[in-house]
Amino acid sequence: MAFHDIGLCDFRTNGSGISPSMIRPCFLVVDKRSPGNISTRKLVIETALLNVVTAYSAEEAVQTLARFPNVDGIVMDTEMAEMSCRELIDRLRAIRREIPIVTVSPSGHGPCGGEQHHCSSYRPHELLDQLEKICPREKWEAAQENGLSR
Repeated sequence: MAFHDIGLCDFRTNGSGISPSMIRPCFLVVDKRSPGNISTRKLVIETALLNVVTAYSAEEAVQTLARFPNVDGIVMDTEMAEMSCRELIDRLRAIRREIPIVTVSPSGHGPCGGEQHHCSSYRPHELLDQLEKICPREKWEAAQENGLSR
């Protein structure tokens, strides 16, 4: 069995192809560091048995995407301190133009522009619904077949 590293989405092959049991969607989560915020969002995503890489600042998000460009998408807080949400999206798109981005903000706050999806931070089921829409279908199907999804 060979081991292949494709960013964070590692998989194993047996010579005849990818083993579906090893395929799981991977997401970069960008959130300001504050008690409860990132742990709750990560918990929601990880409870669905999805892989998460975390960045606690806008600059760290840019560096992390450059290092791991094969993530399936990005989930980001709209209220990062060091740069605007739109500026961060533009910088992330400079690294990977078509990467799916979901912005998350408190209820009543709208999207910042440039993202494909937006949801309220108070509705975790909306976030999971958005991740299911943007993740490659074959990864969700393989995870479901192997009892790995919600």
